[in-house]
Amino acid sequence: MVTRRTFLGGGAAIGGAMGFALAGGGDTLAAAGATSDPGDMWPVDAPFRFDGDMDDFRRAQMAFGSLYRVDRDFATFDAAYYGVMTQPVQASYEAHSHWVNRNHALFLRNAAPGHPRDVELDKSRAAVAKMLGASTEEIALAGGGTEALYALIANYALLQPGDAVIYADVDYDEMQFACDYLEKSRGARIVRFSLPEPHTEANILAAYDKVLKDTPRAKLLLLTHLSNRNGLVPPVKAIVAMAKARGVDVILDSAQAVGHIPFTVEETGADFIGFSLHKWLAAPLGTGGIYIRKERLQDISPWLGNRIHGPEDIRARIPTGTVDFAAKLTVPRAIEVHDAIGGEAKYRHLLKLRDYWVDRVRDVKGLEILLPQEAGRYGAVTGFRLPGMTGPDDAKKAAKLFLDKYRLLVVAKAGLASGPVLRVTPALFNTSAELDRLVAAIRAEQKLFA
Repeated sequence: MVTRRTFLGGGAAIGGAMGFALAGGGDTLAAAGATSDPGDMWPVDAPFRFDGDMDDFRRAQMAFGSLYRVDRDFATFDAAYYGVMTQPVQASYEAHSHWVNRNHALFLRNAAPGHPRDVELDKSRAAVAKMLGASTEEIALAGGGTEALYALIANYALLQPGDAVIYADVDYDEMQFACDYLEKSRGARIVRFSLPEPHTEANILAAYDKVLKDTPRAKLLLLTHLSNRNGLVPPVKAIVAMAKARGVDVILDSAQAVGHIPFTVEETGADFIGFSLHKWLAAPLGTGGIYIRKERLQDISPWLGNRIHGPEDIRARIPTGTVDFAAKLTVPRAIEVHDAIGGEAKYRHLLKLRDYWVDRVRDVKGLEILLPQEAGRYGAVTGFRLPGMTGPDDAKKAAKLFLDKYRLLVVAKAGLASGPVLRVTPALFNTSAELDRLVAAIRAEQKLFA
């Protein structure tokens, strides 16, 4: 097993040759006490430098390959589920986990000399805030995107009995469930609608405009920044403005957007955003957060009456408990790696990976690519249907075949009004050679349901 100390010791030589480097010399742990035991020393990450040529598709793949240690027996295209930590982030997480375990309740009780728990966690909040163009007081860390969005939806304070809550077929299952909960718990009226295909900007805006006009008592709209079902990226700012003009609040589901699509909170116009950090930012599992515009804080009630923090503190809106503090402490390292690669460059590379396989199967007769080739309407995530594929059983059958026969992980996703899809989500560690295997499998199985 590669430890953090041994990895960092050889990181500059290995990483520099392959496209990244951990700069700085000597021991990367700064002493926090008199003992020489590494467990009593606060982890300090060496500066990270990424040297990959992002303009050269092949060289960028080589550089990214050196950042990861993943099982290559299967080609997995499911970054929308878990983004996988890079080696520097994993090393940081292991070091923080070791330190927290060594100092246990002393740290958890805010009593560790030089490193109070809340002070250290606020560094993670501040790093997220800077990335999103928010203030630290507008950010609270959560246990993932789902937890974050449940906190916003279930605790939206302005809803009155009979008010309408709107969501679309492209929205995430559990966030739809959270909206449905408002019907039972708060007397809301749920309005469900489906986005027409093709998902062009004009069609999307027309659909949202119609549902808002047709719902006079609309109060809350769930809007997904990037759909986990088919990969759709709607014109967020325009839809938020459209809703606000009618007095409708928007809760923006950015679980698939943070670390994937470069944006700031101001660029969305949204007052309430929930997001994941363990997907495209590639922070440790169980990390996410919420953003609430400071002027709107009181419009999201504290979580189940939480009084651990005062009502003026955004952290009262998130469940409290003994969580994986090491994971949250590692968030700044994940942001550092993301920034070193470059958010825009990373996004362009993800688009290249997506276009690589999509462009090579467009000529397959009867194959459906769920998203139009319209700039700004997609990222790395894309759903497709094999010719003749209809119900969810077909999608599950195809996904199992791809896994068992071709050792390719694609995901069967239901929920769209037009039917289930197979979702492909390449990660930064995926290669064009792996995507070639996917293309070959699609071509080989194009008559599976014909």
